[in-house]
Amino acid sequence: MHIYKSNHDPAVRSLGPENLLLKGATLKNTEKICGVAVYTGMETKMALNYQGKSQKRSAVEKSINAFLLVYLCILVSKALVCTTLKYVWQSKPGQDEPWYNEKTQREKDTNLYLKMFTDFLSFMVLFNFIIPVSMYVTVEMQKFLGSFFITWDKDFFDPEIQEGALVNTSDLNEELGQVEYVFTDKTGTLTQNNMEFKECCIDGFQYKYSETSSELDGFCVTDGPVSKLQQKAGREKEELFLRALCLCHTVQVKESTEQDQVQGEGLIDQVDGEMLHPLKEQRGFIASSPDEVALVKGAMRYGFTFLGLESKTMKILNRNNDVEIYDLLHVLNFDPVRRRMSVIVRSLSGDTLLFCKGADSSIFPRVRQEEVERIRMHVERNATEGYRTLCVAYKRLSAEEYAQADAGLREARLALQDRDEKLMAVYNQVETGMSLIGATAVEDRLQEEAAETMEALQGAGIKVWVLTGDKMETAKSTCYACRLFQRRTELLELTVRTLEDGTKRREERLHELLLEYHKKSVQDAPPVKAGVSRSWSSTNYGFIIDGATLSMVLSSSSESNSSHYKNLFLQICQNCTSVLCCRMAPLQKAQIVKMVKNSKGSPITLSIGDGANDVSMILEAHVGIGIKGKEGRQAVRNSDYAIPKLKHLKKLLLAHGHLYYVRIAHLVQYFFYKNLCFILPQFLYQFFCGYSQQPLYDAAYLTMYNICFTSMPILAYSLLEQHICIEILLDNATLYREIAKNAMLRWGPFLYWTLLGVFHGLLFFFGVRYLFSNPALQDNGQVFGNWSYGTIVFTVLVFTVTLKLALDTRHWTWINHFVIWGSLAFYVFFSFFWGGIIWPFLKQQRLYFVFANMLSSVSAWLVIILLILLSLLPEILLVVFRKPRGPHAQQKKLVQSSVGGLQSPRSSARPLLMRTFSDESNTVI
Repeated sequence: MHIYKSNHDPAVRSLGPENLLLKGATLKNTEKICGVAVYTGMETKMALNYQGKSQKRSAVEKSINAFLLVYLCILVSKALVCTTLKYVWQSKPGQDEPWYNEKTQREKDTNLYLKMFTDFLSFMVLFNFIIPVSMYVTVEMQKFLGSFFITWDKDFFDPEIQEGALVNTSDLNEELGQVEYVFTDKTGTLTQNNMEFKECCIDGFQYKYSETSSELDGFCVTDGPVSKLQQKAGREKEELFLRALCLCHTVQVKESTEQDQVQGEGLIDQVDGEMLHPLKEQRGFIASSPDEVALVKGAMRYGFTFLGLESKTMKILNRNNDVEIYDLLHVLNFDPVRRRMSVIVRSLSGDTLLFCKGADSSIFPRVRQEEVERIRMHVERNATEGYRTLCVAYKRLSAEEYAQADAGLREARLALQDRDEKLMAVYNQVETGMSLIGATAVEDRLQEEAAETMEALQGAGIKVWVLTGDKMETAKSTCYACRLFQRRTELLELTVRTLEDGTKRREERLHELLLEYHKKSVQDAPPVKAGVSRSWSSTNYGFIIDGATLSMVLSSSSESNSSHYKNLFLQICQNCTSVLCCRMAPLQKAQIVKMVKNSKGSPITLSIGDGANDVSMILEAHVGIGIKGKEGRQAVRNSDYAIPKLKHLKKLLLAHGHLYYVRIAHLVQYFFYKNLCFILPQFLYQFFCGYSQQPLYDAAYLTMYNICFTSMPILAYSLLEQHICIEILLDNATLYREIAKNAMLRWGPFLYWTLLGVFHGLLFFFGVRYLFSNPALQDNGQVFGNWSYGTIVFTVLVFTVTLKLALDTRHWTWINHFVIWGSLAFYVFFSFFWGGIIWPFLKQQRLYFVFANMLSSVSAWLVIILLILLSLLPEILLVVFRKPRGPHAQQKKLVQSSVGGLQSPRSSARPLLMRTFSDESNTVI
């Protein structure tokens, strides 16, 4: 971009990702900007992402489609059977054209095949109600309304950020109850992303800051500036290290208010120069990464304070309270590939310095090797203790070196093609031959209840994989702290370090280790009993792999080897309780999720992360969850669900996910069942009416059955049902396994519901037909007609399917009572109202006074009550005499055995809606 100013020569500035001002961003500490509009129209991020984002579909939707195909086949079969039998029956003499129903000339001239096709379509229309079209509407309503219970859950509210859970899509609620693999980031997800400077190493000597004196390496370490620390590394090296921390970053200083400035000025005069005054301690910093703020604050503790950046001038206050000024010449930005960042600055004395900080794997190859060993020991020890480590190096640039670097950087930044590659080449050229000063150790504490959450997920049979860009030792110690790795867990390590064998090529060593680990974890592993997770078996294995080795596994030299390695790697991982993938690039995280998602059995995967580097794996997994952390909201915006803390994942899966799946699975099976009950009598009636497409039910009943008479009870059930109370679902994670692998929507349960529908349909039709074998059903000797026959069948049908749902309901609220008994009352009221008035807009009124006349017969009352009882009797007997087992038995046992844990069975089974809006502090939804 060319910038023109009056009385100045035009300046050329390069534009890159760091210059983008995104929608919703706030620009601080800036008076004016020169801007240009880029990526507009179809090149906007929103337009590009809309086309690339894949559609996520739940396993329940796939099951619905499979069941729908079965019922579509049943519909076509019924229509074919009736069409065939109609023409077989009419082929008999006198049946095709009886004396009371002679054909017109037009009917006689109609083509036979056309007439057969027309009859087939007529039967299809007559039986089409077996396809539960209204189920799709009810399912969408259930998903949309059900998602509010996650948003309303007070347990998900975080007082620190004053926010609760967020639902970005309601299509995947039930998928939360089917998760088999959880892929989690480490920093900000398992940990708080709240960095605290713990210690540093300068020229091989350890410096540890503590608020009280402590013994370290045989010397007494006291609080205060570095000059008090026994002068271990030499004053010059210490000050150089602290200057590097104060200069090598992209931190900005918050503007303080006038009140703060007045207070600060009053304090400065009273402060001893050797100590940090309160203004420095309270100084606010803004940075893209919490690590940078921690390092700047760490330097501040030892007497070097970063005062801010003003128009390319950086100011720092040293321990003598002297202000040092540096010109910021260039910033070599951090990226996940380089794993380091650098700044080039010029002091007032004219020295040009390059300061660089980054991961040890990135810094060590670029410094003098004799300096590495003094630092490596401290870095590895800090990583083993769970600290995040960074190495710091510097380089003095001569005038010629800087001129060459400056020209190369400006040329690369102005390149319109291959800019990133050219910048990378210049960065690598400049960042060589550096001197290693020291290393830092920053602590990132575990998230609240992280260990309990991971333990609960493993108890539920879910396998947890940690995908992180951190050093292996740091990530491993975090896994131990989270109880993903137990002390008895045998770790299988597949990293660059294990592949380093001088006698063999890396690829040969990789193949050898994969075969060894496969034999140990897969072939020699004891068989696992059905329903028991591998994590409960006697031998536990944990698997560790790094990014470089994963690249070798996924992209081997030959395609056959790559596929073989991938299969071995996948089988090893699937037989391990936990997997740790360290030094991962964002794209590699997505590759791992995709590999597991597309493996045999298509397991349901869930990815959870808090930063922009987790977006790719969040979008790739079946369910993506973002954490409202400190690395921006990119993960939240791209996720399906967002929660404030990791601990909320336990309730989201074990309670909400479990209940959502059970509710919608029952909804789907019930819809198919009640529609089969509805249409089977209609099909059977054709055998007694000469296959004339005569409907058994009135048109109003056909329309209102799925819309009014039976829709609200199942909707209320699918929103409020709790077959097991939430407290027990959280306390007993193994209950999650009861519904694993789509257990309630397999072909076995589907066949049971289908046979139940067939049994009830046969009972309704032939039970009423047996009643009609008695010609005198009324006191006056008159007989019932065909509409009375259909109305009795329909009455038995509506009462039976509604009471069947009432029997299945385990958790009653006033809403359940209202919709179940209200639906039955509405049916009776509607039947009286519809048949008790002569409607002027109807040409013919089939049900005029039929319902009232039917209920005047004692025989009709008796058969309705008997058929309802006979239909529900098997289920009642099954509930009464069957020995309790499964989740309900475990719930009962846990409630009875709990003393003081749960208040009582009554309190734990409080209505869902009441608990949602309760103001009690210990409420759960």
